[in-house]
Amino acid sequence: MANAKKITELLLKKYPHPRIALNFTNPFELLIATILSAQCTDVKVNVVTEKLFKKYKTPEDFANADAKTLEHAISSITYYKNKARMIIECSKKLIKDFHGKVPQTMEELLTLHGVGRKTANVILGNAFGKQAIPVDTHVLRISNRLGIAHSNNPEKVEQELMMQIPNDKWTSFSLALILHGRETCTAKNPKCGKCILYEECEWPEKR
Repeated sequence: MANAKKITELLLKKYPHPRIALNFTNPFELLIATILSAQCTDVKVNVVTEKLFKKYKTPEDFANADAKTLEHAISSITYYKNKARMIIECSKKLIKDFHGKVPQTMEELLTLHGVGRKTANVILGNAFGKQAIPVDTHVLRISNRLGIAHSNNPEKVEQELMMQIPNDKWTSFSLALILHGRETCTAKNPKCGKCILYEECEWPEKR
């Protein structure tokens, strides 16, 4: 079994202060940005939200938005029509059930349109400072390669990692692993020879 604690130490030595790539100034902005980021790059989302958050600042602004106008504002984002609808419905739910505030529990976050466990964990970890492990494609891929997870199901991987990673490092571990996935342990042609985790990695195809 791979040594998750050692892996965490090595990752955080290389990335001592990992930060989420999405730009935001409050929990609501992060919620919207994370919904937009599904199957889209953070770079594209940041370009869109720079203008978007100047026009739409509150849940009320989004809840009252004209759908077509909002679609146009986010049209460079993948699945923009669905995401516009999700954002409007999510904002209405925030107003109706949470007084316009982003809730701070997994259970409540999951009641919002467009929010699954990954998005909820992003919010908890990065907006509210609660320890959480969002399992994106990088975390899923690398944790399986390393041998600290053994599933393609994000929720199962989340549970496996929570059992092994020190619980005061969950958020920083996941952020560092994402950076590692973008820079070194890429989906295609990973740079195994330059990997700080090479000795800990159990991936049969490492080279």
